[in-house]
Amino acid sequence: MKKMVEEQEKLKTGIGTKEPEKLGIARVRILGIKFEPVKFGTKEQEKVNFVCKHPDKDDPINLSKAKIERKDKLKFIGLWYLLDEDGNILKNSAVGDVMRFLGIASLEEATGKEIDTAQDEDGYLCLKAYN
Repeated sequence: MKKMVEEQEKLKTGIGTKEPEKLGIARVRILGIKFEPVKFGTKEQEKVNFVCKHPDKDDPINLSKAKIERKDKLKFIGLWYLLDEDGNILKNSAVGDVMRFLGIASLEEATGKEIDTAQDEDGYLCLKAYN
């Protein structure tokens, strides 16, 4: 019964007037890595979330996209956990590009590293993995 009341209350919820908080571009410290399963119909893939400390926010933020240079163009690419046939991070994946940019051999080595951020087309933060 309580669930039914909560659903009825949710149906009465209107549109808010406050914009969501958007953090500015800054240098962040990587606190760790989390893997997030994402479903595409019947298939499931994992995204790599870099858990970071932003200087303007008390709580950690998750960044799962990077701005990377590909074929002389800058692109925003999702950080998908893609492996080659040997079980290693796919060489030309966005995660591989971020790892090379950070100078690390495994994702666990990212903890404690600092990296700049960029804003994607929608104003959301992502890792900046190019010079």
